[in-house]
Amino acid sequence: MSPLAKISSTYGPRFAEFAFEPAFTAAVDQHVAEIRERLSGDHPGLVPPPPCREDLTDYALGFLDALAEIDWREPVGHDYAVCRLTAISWLVRQHDLLAGTETRAGADSGDEDGGSRSTAGDVA
Repeated sequence: MSPLAKISSTYGPRFAEFAFEPAFTAAVDQHVAEIRERLSGDHPGLVPPPPCREDLTDYALGFLDALAEIDWREPVGHDYAVCRLTAISWLVRQHDLLAGTETRAGADSGDEDGGSRSTAGDVA
């Protein structure tokens, strides 16, 4: 299973929390925006392009390595890492980045339009 598929299957179910956790939704939305900016920082348009699967995978692996170095354990609730990993899951789902790579474990088959302007808050 690819790193993006593992992250998505673990943190994708947290999208259900968006309906009753507005602070979590806002935090994930901010993380989505920051990841998009990091991956397409030199893009001149107002709306960043969809992330490249390979770039997001590299970013996710680096983030997971950093978490392993500090021996991070997922807490009850939402810390920075949970928000970041949920944001990665959101980008994977929103842009269908697992399509054609493997079975989308835990993914929602009723995906929205895939537009790059959607945010985590759009699920709620």
